Amino acid sequence: MKNNKDQQGKVSSYLKFINDKLYSLNFLAYNLVFGCGLFVGITLTFCLKNFAFNFQIQQFQNQFFSFNPPPHDFSPPILSINSTTSNDHNNQTKFSINRNSLEDFLKIPMAMHDMNGDELLWRASLVPMIDKTPFKQTPKIAFMFLTKGPVLLAPLWEKFFKGNEGLYSIYIHPSPSFNQTLYNQSSVFYGRRIPSKETKWGETSMIEAERRLLANALLDFSNQRFVLLSESCIPLFNFSTIYTYLMNSKKTFVETNMLKDSQWKKGSQWFQIDRYLALHIISDKTYFPRFKKNCNSPCYSDEHYLPTFISNEFGKRNSNRTLTWVDWSKGGPHPSTFIGNDVTIEFLERLRFGSTCEYNGIRTTTCHLFARKFPLDALDTLVKYAPKLMQFN
Repeated sequence: MKNNKDQQGKVSSYLKFINDKLYSLNFLAYNLVFGCGLFVGITLTFCLKNFAFNFQIQQFQNQFFSFNPPPHDFSPPILSINSTTSNDHNNQTKFSINRNSLEDFLKIPMAMHDMNGDELLWRASLVPMIDKTPFKQTPKIAFMFLTKGPVLLAPLWEKFFKGNEGLYSIYIHPSPSFNQTLYNQSSVFYGRRIPSKETKWGETSMIEAERRLLANALLDFSNQRFVLLSESCIPLFNFSTIYTYLMNSKKTFVETNMLKDSQWKKGSQWFQIDRYLALHIISDKTYFPRFKKNCNSPCYSDEHYLPTFISNEFGKRNSNRTLTWVDWSKGGPHPSTFIGNDVTIEFLERLRFGSTCEYNGIRTTTCHLFARKFPLDALDTLVKYAPKLMQFN
């Protein structure tokens, strides 16, 4: 009986030991499973948070670049890709690449365009940072005609330009109300009208028209000299003489006469300048706004703005004289007009060689290349004398 009790006690102790071991193993297994689950849970949570964070960043970037693009892209597109589906058995997509060549970039812009004033000035003010061009460039003179209507003496100018293609550009700024077509397709003036606005004598609208002409001429990179003319201006020499004179000059030609105030200048409206000054004139944000606000009669912007601006800021580059001859001897607000009977060989010779001036440090009698004012009835006489006297053709 006693033995049975002892055996039962041993069995009971053994079972208790087994249960204790199983409990310990279960506890360890539970902790192990809990630990693994906790580790997996933390890892998944971190990954999901990181994914969400990156997704939010990507969404922010997409929104930013979708709704806030850079204001200007200064680099022209290098290539465009056109996708076309082929008809071959693989039904693959082919891409044809059209490259923008330098030749396309340097094409002469059309005179007429749809840019507004601010767009035109911004576009014209762009300047390459590399001075040396990677292409052969023939410098041209931009002849800019500021007119009420047509170029009255166009037949004379046609003879002047003939045979000199590629060495000049023409720009015409007439009154916007002028809507007649006077030039046929063979004329050098055909298609050379620029978008214009109404101008009034003595007002800043005249300066705005000059800036508009300069800006349009600056769109052509080949234009290196800029000449402002009216419909009543004539050339006094042939094209090659004028081209050589302007291109070889070390100075620009804006007349500046000092008034009582040393900072205030007056001079002729008709200028001949280089590309450097042209860029600064259309980009001027200091002098022009002040003239526009404060220059009222008896202040005339077309006689004061450029002489003052050029003299104060670029005096060393300027010759302080104009190349356009004008007669103010009779007084009054307008210069003398010369009709057909006034035009003689002696008269024209006096305009061509009747003055002395300095050109590139040397005294010369060739001081004026252009002259005004000549109405339409002087045309026949001028055309008659031009071939021999001015050596046209």
